[in-house]
Amino acid sequence: MATEANNPINMNNMSSSLQRTGQWVFSQDIPTDVVVEVGEANFSLHKFMLVAKSNYIRKLIMESKDSDVTRIDLSDIPGGPEMFEKAAKFCYGVNFEITVQNVAALHCAAEFLQMTDKYCDNNLAGRTQDFLSQVALSSLSGAIVVLKSCEILLPISRDLGIVRRCVDVVAAKACNEAMFPCRSPPNWWTEELCILDVDFFSDVVASMKQRGLKPSSLASAIITYTEKSLRDLVRDHSGRGIKYSDPENNDSEERSQQRDLVQSIVSLLPSDKGLFPINFLCSLLRCAVFLDTSLTCKNELEKRISVVLEHVSVDDLLIPSFTYDGERLLDLDSVRRIISVFVEKEKNVGVFNGGDFNRGVCSVSLQRVSKTVDSYLAEIATYGELTISKFNAIANLVPKSARKSDDDLYRAIDIFLKAHPNLDEIEREKVCSSMDPLKLSYDARLHASQNKRLPVNIVLHALYYDQLKLRSGVEEKQGTVVIVPEALATRGQVKADTSLAKENEALRSELMKMKMYVSDLQKNKQSGGGASSSNSSALVSSSNKKNIKQNFFSSVSKKLGKFNPFRHGSKDTSHIDEDLAGVDITKPRRRRFSIS
Repeated sequence: MATEANNPINMNNMSSSLQRTGQWVFSQDIPTDVVVEVGEANFSLHKFMLVAKSNYIRKLIMESKDSDVTRIDLSDIPGGPEMFEKAAKFCYGVNFEITVQNVAALHCAAEFLQMTDKYCDNNLAGRTQDFLSQVALSSLSGAIVVLKSCEILLPISRDLGIVRRCVDVVAAKACNEAMFPCRSPPNWWTEELCILDVDFFSDVVASMKQRGLKPSSLASAIITYTEKSLRDLVRDHSGRGIKYSDPENNDSEERSQQRDLVQSIVSLLPSDKGLFPINFLCSLLRCAVFLDTSLTCKNELEKRISVVLEHVSVDDLLIPSFTYDGERLLDLDSVRRIISVFVEKEKNVGVFNGGDFNRGVCSVSLQRVSKTVDSYLAEIATYGELTISKFNAIANLVPKSARKSDDDLYRAIDIFLKAHPNLDEIEREKVCSSMDPLKLSYDARLHASQNKRLPVNIVLHALYYDQLKLRSGVEEKQGTVVIVPEALATRGQVKADTSLAKENEALRSELMKMKMYVSDLQKNKQSGGGASSSNSSALVSSSNKKNIKQNFFSSVSKKLGKFNPFRHGSKDTSHIDEDLAGVDITKPRRRRFSIS
C-alpha cells in the first residue's frame, strides 16, 4: 500500500500494477510494519519480505540505532518510485514485465538495493542481466533504446558498465550494417542513432572509428544526426530555416543546449577533405554564429569551408548575424577569414609550383573564387551597415591578377554607389579604388562612360582608353560582354562640377564622330578597288579627308590632354599590351599614351 503525507493515496492516481501490489499486501493476515519513502510516494510494506531479497534494506534495519525501524528513506534509488514499485513486487513474488525501455533502470535499482545472486539465488539483478544479454542487446534497435534510457540514470549506469556494453553493441552492429546492408534504405541505422543524446552519440562515433568504419559512413551518420537534432536551425541548408529567438533569452537553457550541441558536433567531424557537402558546412557555420559558439568552433568550420571555397555559392556565404536588439545583420568577419585562408593557401601552392601572382599566374580555383567574391559583394552592397572600408577590404582580398575582367566588380561597385547616394566625390573614388577601369569589357566601359554615379576620373579612364584604341586603329574584339541590369542603368543625381560634365559630353560627341569617320574610311577602302576612272576626284577627296582627320585629332588631343589620367604615371597599365595586340610598336612614340 502507498500513502502520501501520512494520508492514504487515492487509488485512482496509482498505477494499476501498484494497485495490484497494494491489494496483495492487504490480503495478508500480517499487518505492514515499515513505510518506505521514495520521493513523495510512501509504500507501506513488510520488513521480512523486503529483507529476504534486498541486502541493502537488511543493512539499514540492522545498523539503525532505532531498535524498531518503521520508516526507510529510499529517495536516491535509480528510477524513482516506479522502479522501487517493481522491485517491491519482485520481493512479494508479484509478476511484472521487463522491457527494453525499463531494463536498464530496473537493473540499476536492483544493484542499488543489492538484490544480487550473492545475497539470494535467482535474484532481480541476475534476471535483468540475463534480459540485457539475451533480448535487449541482441539487436541494434534494442541496444539503442537501452542506451537512450541510460541518459537519466547517470552516473550509476556508467559505473555499472551498462553504457559501455550498449555503446560497444551499437557500434559493432552499426558498422556491420554500414559495410553489409541488409535493410532498405541502406543508411537506416543513421536514423536510429538520432534519438541518442550527443554525449552517447559521440561515444558511438568514437567506437565506430576504432573499429575502422569508413569516414564517409561516419560523415553520413553525423549529417543525419545534425539535421534531426537541429531541425529548427538547419532546415534546408540555405539559412532560411534559422529560428530567431528573443534576444533577452540569449542565455536561455534551450539556447545553451543548442550551443553545446553544435560545438560537440563540430568536434566529431572527421578531418578528411570533401566528406561533407558545402551547404552543410555553411549551414553549421550559420548555427555557430547565431548561437555564439566558441571561437574554436567557428574557426574550425571556417577552415573547412576555405579548403573547398571554389565550390561555395554566394548563397552559402550569406551568413546572418544579430545585434543585441535582434536586428539581422551579416557576418562579414567570417567571410573575410574564409577568403583570406583560401587565398593564402593558393599563394603558398603557387610559390611551391613556381607561380607568381604579381605576373598574373593564378590557378583556376582562385579565378573562380574571385568571381564568387565579386558576386558576393554585389549581393551585400545594398546592406546599410556595409561601409566603404569593409567593402574594399573584401574586394582587395583577391589578388587583382586573379580577375581577368573587372566587370563583376564594377557591377558590385555600381550597386553600392546606388545604395549609398549621399557619398561625396572622394568617397566614391575610394569605393572605385579596388577596380581597374582598363580591365573592363567594351560594353562595361560604354556603360561606365555614361554612368553619372561614378567619379569623374573613372569616366575619363574609360573614355581615354577607347579613344586611344581608336587612335591606334585597333578594333576591340567583342568577346567579353557585361550584362548590366536595369537597376544599374537608372541614372542618379550628379554632384560633379558642371564644367567637367560639359567637357565630358563634348568628348563623347567628338568620339562618336571619329568612330563614324573611321567606319567610313574602312568602307571606302573595301569598295575603292574598281573606280579607276575617277582617280583625280579620289585624290582630291583623299587630300581633304586627310586635312579633316588631322584637324579632328588635333582638337580631340587638346581636350583630352588636360584629363589624361596617365600623365602622373600613377596608373598600372602593364596589362594594356594584351588588348593592343594589333598596334604597330616598331616605331617608338614620344609618349606612350599620347594622342597627337
